[in-house]
Amino acid sequence: MLTDRHPRIDLHSHSSASDGTQPPADVVRRARDRGLDVLALTDHDTVAGHAAAIEALPAGLTLVPGMELSCRRGGQSIHLLAYLFDPLEPDLLAECARIRQARVERAKATVERLTELGVPLTWEQVADLAAGGPVGRPHIARAMVAAGAVAEPALAFTPEWIGTGGRAYVSRYALDPERAVRLVRAAGGAAVLAHPKAHKRGKVVPDEWIAELAGAGLFGVEADHLDHDADARRHLRALAKELGLAVTGSSDDHGELTGHRLGCETTAAEVYERLTATATGARPITARPR
Repeated sequence: MLTDRHPRIDLHSHSSASDGTQPPADVVRRARDRGLDVLALTDHDTVAGHAAAIEALPAGLTLVPGMELSCRRGGQSIHLLAYLFDPLEPDLLAECARIRQARVERAKATVERLTELGVPLTWEQVADLAAGGPVGRPHIARAMVAAGAVAEPALAFTPEWIGTGGRAYVSRYALDPERAVRLVRAAGGAAVLAHPKAHKRGKVVPDEWIAELAGAGLFGVEADHLDHDADARRHLRALAKELGLAVTGSSDDHGELTGHRLGCETTAAEVYERLTATATGARPITARPR
């Protein structure tokens, strides 16, 4: 239980265990430097960064073990934040392994398409950037910058290159979001829909889908996110109230890729308390003074 009346809580961050640019140990140290009291490490489809984050956890910071699950419905990519689940639950573990393998296959196919388009890339260059973690399009984008094909990673995510439907875009396996919610719940966790009204990314989850996910046991929606304007935030708050969902806020920090923005958006203490009371698969970890 939190003792600070106004704790700073960020429930969405990434490390080099997936597509962030900093190792997990650096992420938790930076979180404390930024004045955070609680941080969720939510790398894509993996918990590989948790052990290193726990080992380096600075005094006064609480770590919420989490993960961002890759989902898809109707050809649309949807991301689901999973918190405090049992990482050894067999069905969830198997799905994560299948998703990670699909990431590798997709990345290799994307690199092949890019080389056909004249970009001087190799699979080894991309894999090196992933440093043993799941390979994602951000790694390919960074490799494209190094190869001189684009000036910055964001410019790779266009129809010209690897943006959805682009010349080098390759689709991959992902979970149906309703099944993902049920898997997280079965593993004792709580699920939150990540940035569901991200108009700037062209990724808007319809309200009727959110209602269906609420019926499947969705815990909340991530309303306070930099990809949401004021209208989107108001809409999500009203929808969450109607559906009985919690509202979270998070930085979705990826290190250098997103401008080191840990703590730029935060979650209310009462929502965090509700989250930890709901999830039973794992517990938050608080570092003690050394």
